[in-house]
Amino acid sequence: MLTTILLTFFLDLSANANPLAPGGSFTSIDLSKNAFSHPGKTISKQQKNEFFTGNSFFKPSWVEAPASTDGRDGLGPTYNAVACAACHPLDGRGKAYVNNKLSLALLFRVHSLSSQSTLQEDPVYGSQINPISLDNVPNEGEPQLAFIAHAETYPDGTKVILKKPTFTFESLHFGPFPAPTFVSPRIGAQLIGLGLLEAIHENDIITKEDSLDINNDGISGKASWVLDLRQNKKMLGRFGWRAEQPTVEQQTAAAFLGDIGITSELFPDQNCPLPQEICAQSISGGTPELDPKILSRVTTYLQYLAVPSARHIDIGDYENGLALFKTIGCAQCHTPSYTTSASAQSVLNNTAIYPFTDLLLHDMGSELADAAATVDVLPFTAELQAQEWRTPPLWGIGLIPTVNGHQQLLHDGRANNVEEAILWHGGEAEQTK
Repeated sequence: MLTTILLTFFLDLSANANPLAPGGSFTSIDLSKNAFSHPGKTISKQQKNEFFTGNSFFKPSWVEAPASTDGRDGLGPTYNAVACAACHPLDGRGKAYVNNKLSLALLFRVHSLSSQSTLQEDPVYGSQINPISLDNVPNEGEPQLAFIAHAETYPDGTKVILKKPTFTFESLHFGPFPAPTFVSPRIGAQLIGLGLLEAIHENDIITKEDSLDINNDGISGKASWVLDLRQNKKMLGRFGWRAEQPTVEQQTAAAFLGDIGITSELFPDQNCPLPQEICAQSISGGTPELDPKILSRVTTYLQYLAVPSARHIDIGDYENGLALFKTIGCAQCHTPSYTTSASAQSVLNNTAIYPFTDLLLHDMGSELADAAATVDVLPFTAELQAQEWRTPPLWGIGLIPTVNGHQQLLHDGRANNVEEAILWHGGEAEQTK
């Protein structure tokens, strides 16, 4: 009876743009370990069937081809994980570190510099270091972890010692990284509300762009324009730690290739750069390995994951906290709310949502920058790119300990709680911090 009352309460409030139901009608009242895994309440029976079909391909392991499990083979030749859920357990956030050792949920993008001093895919190791491989196929390398102390001091003199992760690579099977190269650690974030983020009207995002800081407020958010492979044109990037993908579908297909080694119609070629001949000669699980219908179902699953409700139902507490959040300056990047586009999928359109992100890139300072693997001084354009990160949505952040048993935050999981995450903020966020 109480559950029914609460459900009605939240759905009624969402219709009136209530922030305690941050996903509108796509708000779930479950605050348990399964808080990130529910479909939006308003999807149709057909969409729900597609949602659960997608879930059935998201969670189980993929296997090496050829296999009797037709439709689930094609793993590798090199990879980071055998299932999407390995990096997104319970549709949440994997651990980067376990007992001060690296988890396989932390992956490493690798880039070299073009002649224009911009980032490009590495010609030897591709877009991502894959530490695991099929039998008789060399893996690419083995990341090693060390922590160095980093001190922050509050205005009252209180010191806080943080731990900054540093990474080296052993057993690089195709030789040392070519100079100049730098490596970007990434941890998978919680997957809630992706369809709602996709449904935000493009103009509502780019109107906040101020890459030259014309208004002199110290904030210079920049839109990420990336190639939409479906439409073959540049579109606004929304997904990934650097907003490198424009749609949920393309983000999903890129993860299948980079993390599991599964090709798709969007990414038909294996991540086997020219020097990796044995990788390129490995048995394929099909052309492409990921059936387009399966990609569609997994995309549907991710688009329709609901956002959990607020854990407290006192609107006064929320409004007081929001006022402080805005006064301090956090809302300059973590934009509290939007109304989704009228042109979005019908179950997602015209919905008031509260994701707390502007989906723009911001300079977060040198301490959060990617590490240069083979050069100490980068050209300015590359150095700036190494410090820029998309503002991550904050919805659901307080439930990560409940769902995943930890609160390792930021792109590489270095922060052990929200306070530490704030203390790592630099660059445009230095004054607000």
